Amino acid sequence: MRKIPFSPPDISDLEIAEVIDTLRSGWITTGPRTKQLEKNIAEWIGTEKCVCLSSQTACAEMALRVMGIGAGDEVITCAYTYTASASVIDHVGARMILVDTQKDGFQIDYEALEAAINEKTKAIIPVDLAGIPCDYNRIYEIAESKKHLFKPGNTIQASLGRVAVMADTAHAFGAKWRGRMVGAVADFSGFSFHAVKNFTTAEGGALTWREIPGVSSEDIYKQLQLLSLHGQSKDALQKTKLGAWEYDIVGTYYKCNMTDIMAAIGLKQFERYPELLKRRKEIIGRYDHALRPIGVETLDHYTDEYESSGHLYLTRIPGITPEARNEIITKMAERGVACNVHYKPLPMHTAYKNMGFDIKDYPNAYNQFANEITLPLHTCLTDDDVEYVIGQYTEVLKEYI
Repeated sequence: MRKIPFSPPDISDLEIAEVIDTLRSGWITTGPRTKQLEKNIAEWIGTEKCVCLSSQTACAEMALRVMGIGAGDEVITCAYTYTASASVIDHVGARMILVDTQKDGFQIDYEALEAAINEKTKAIIPVDLAGIPCDYNRIYEIAESKKHLFKPGNTIQASLGRVAVMADTAHAFGAKWRGRMVGAVADFSGFSFHAVKNFTTAEGGALTWREIPGVSSEDIYKQLQLLSLHGQSKDALQKTKLGAWEYDIVGTYYKCNMTDIMAAIGLKQFERYPELLKRRKEIIGRYDHALRPIGVETLDHYTDEYESSGHLYLTRIPGITPEARNEIITKMAERGVACNVHYKPLPMHTAYKNMGFDIKDYPNAYNQFANEITLPLHTCLTDDDVEYVIGQYTEVLKEYI
């Protein structure tokens, strides 16, 4: 029997050699490799700047802090996501507003989003689930239509003049929306480079942002450096210059920088990434061709409007119960195929129940979750592995479809 893991990291000898070189270089924390990775990502996505930090969560939180969002403010996100999309709102002391998904869809309900915006709303955190971009045009239309309610809290907010679009693009590194790279579409975009992501630095993430009229991207970059390095006015690399030991602490901030060991993995992943994205597209095509004809519902990853990063392969089995869904996952595991569920909606988790959220208020999110099964989708899969997954899934589903 084959053993098909759900999402192992795709690490080659290139990454291993670069990490070894980094260890031998004597520079293992934030340094030249981290700065080079930031430069590579910014150039590829088409933004002036990029900051690499210890996680997507850190990126999202630091972006909220740069925007001056905190106590007394409200931030809206979708109930159907991983906790990181929402927990950062709590971290900065703002009020979390969760909105249901569309009926029969995984994206946020745009009408409900529009209705949720008020004078306290400072940001929207849409989620590019599975690597598929949200309808950014619709989101910006909503933000513009509500700008008469907007009350800015700092100079960056005033320069935007509307609610900020601060996308959770954790899944969407390499995705495109209407010909533009995701990361250059939202006001701020946070990518995840966790071990299970398409592109990995083991842990880590990157934050990119669009140019904001009247605001220097270099100033934003410097503020993010301060926020991620204890408010220290010089990073370790700057302090190595002759006679440059002295520094100042300008705020009691946070510690969430990326190390050069992590960046070393990323630099070589970056060289390989176009082929990794291509392979994911091939696997999705095989899955779609085999599973759609038997009644399995799947997402459209590639359309005339957008191109997904192909991060997750979500399927839904019409008419089954959550109990039947769990039986299917168990049966697939018995056949050597690890499956998953993306996601258990936030109002079903203890932390969010304790905040007063109730899944009964999010019926669409619950219905999307109830019969969802995620198949393995990663670049360590061989063609034979893909055919094995398809064969086993098709066989198991005969009892349910």
